[in-house]
Amino acid sequence: MRNLFYTLLISTLAYSTTVLSVELPSPVVSAEWLKSNLADVVVLDFRSDPSGFTSTPVYDNVDGKSSLTELGGHIQGARLADFNQWRVSRTIDGKKIDKLAPDEQTVTRLMQALGVNATDVLVLTVPGESYDEVDMATRAYWTLKSYGHRRMAVLDGGNAAWGQAGYALVSSPVPTYGAGDWTAAQFDKTWFADKSDVKTASEQGDVEIIDARPLPQYLGITFKAPSVTAPGHVKGARNFAPELQVVSSGIAQVFLPASHYSDILAAVSIETHASNSIVYCNTGHLASGAWFVMSEIMQVEGVKLYDGSMHEWTTLGNAVVSNVRSTK
Repeated sequence: MRNLFYTLLISTLAYSTTVLSVELPSPVVSAEWLKSNLADVVVLDFRSDPSGFTSTPVYDNVDGKSSLTELGGHIQGARLADFNQWRVSRTIDGKKIDKLAPDEQTVTRLMQALGVNATDVLVLTVPGESYDEVDMATRAYWTLKSYGHRRMAVLDGGNAAWGQAGYALVSSPVPTYGAGDWTAAQFDKTWFADKSDVKTASEQGDVEIIDARPLPQYLGITFKAPSVTAPGHVKGARNFAPELQVVSSGIAQVFLPASHYSDILAAVSIETHASNSIVYCNTGHLASGAWFVMSEIMQVEGVKLYDGSMHEWTTLGNAVVSNVRSTK
């Protein structure tokens, strides 16, 4: 009996040590932090073009130092996650709406195929050279958080920042992963908004509506056809453009400190003390970047992402406001 007790005690301590082996400092981690903790986390590399995972990076030698000039490859041990599989189509009000969040069975299958276990600490990375790429990580973060995963962070600047820090990018083939035991919880709508939420917010004006697209699209100068069928924005929305969410650091796009975002949002007349806010873009991709900045970096409560965004909104014939004459 005593031997059994000690066996169970050792097993419990070993399990606890595994689970608590690393603590994430924030929702965003640096390349330096990841380098120091790489053995204790699972890195998921999200990209829309999987071929880049095994391409070769290009370096220049300047004053005896090797400098990354063309991104390629991946962080050693990272697992390739094809971002295209993380968006699905559904029929809503008789219309096909694309690029929506997958259901819990699909997310479970994707995560288990990547060999992810329920206790894994995740770091989400992307190539990291544009805000579109950064927002693949934030979209995945929003999806996984909505399905119950909490211990995860986004790598600031992605693989570009990793390579610029002097750490190796490898071009090894995509490995086969053993099946993980990760299972999605029921979708948590705390951070989710649908078209009825947006319509109510627009009509009543008691919820901040935030358009996370580039300014020309917000104003209605141009629009992203065919996903979006009309120029302009939802009535009452204010613009938090993606160019304001990240800044260039070499070839990498990196986040700003929370205090900087407070100043930026004040400058564009967005109130972060509002009880609730809804962010949208064209398809829920760029909006995830704004959601991540506000909800995770700034810790603003009540920020929701309109999954269908302008694609659903305009496809279903809802009204938009355009400030100027469209060129498209």
